[in-house]
Amino acid sequence: MKRKKRKIKKKYLILGLIIITIIYILLVKFYDVEGIGPDNSKIGFALLNYKFHELTGYKEGLYKLTEYLGLLPFLLVVYYGIIGLIQLIKRKSIFKVDKKIINLGIFYICLLFVYIFFEKVVINYRPIMIDHKLEPSFPSSHTLLALCVCISSLLISKDYIKNDTVRKIVDILTYIVMILLVIGRLLCGVHWLTDIIGSVLISYVLVSIYDYSITEKKINNLHIERLK
Repeated sequence: MKRKKRKIKKKYLILGLIIITIIYILLVKFYDVEGIGPDNSKIGFALLNYKFHELTGYKEGLYKLTEYLGLLPFLLVVYYGIIGLIQLIKRKSIFKVDKKIINLGIFYICLLFVYIFFEKVVINYRPIMIDHKLEPSFPSSHTLLALCVCISSLLISKDYIKNDTVRKIVDILTYIVMILLVIGRLLCGVHWLTDIIGSVLISYVLVSIYDYSITEKKINNLHIERLK
């Protein structure tokens, strides 16, 4: 009974997060919209975004640093991808690959679709031009990547990095890269404040769904073992 209640509670929490995130995206698109961006591009939460961008300005060095740091989470994607591939080759069936790895692959695909969606459905444009042209700015893809890939790795690293010392080092570096990327993108001036907040909300939704998928699987397996 407790397990069922906990499961329902998690589902309602995720549903609540999804609703909050959708409402936030609609507000960013339609609330306090003014042409404060380059070429008078229209930006939601105009006053808040303008004041914050005025405070931070554009920092080219920090921007370039975050561009390079943004490559590091892909190392985690490659690492877990290799684990999945090795399991697939050894076990000769995708259905025998660890569920956490399968779900992680699905999670990465969902992350890619979210990125493509917001490239096509533009909520707003960057506060500066990149290569003399406007680029979609919501959500911050680097922030989204850092949070989703790094947090999902932290959730399962204990299962796939057996050496405790190595795992702790990797986890610490993962935390550092994640924090640097989020703060760096917030302060470098290539995104509006609401872009970063949006990335955090969307990441929280995606990671919560992934965490639910692997946690519930583990709980169900424990329940089956007890029944045996």
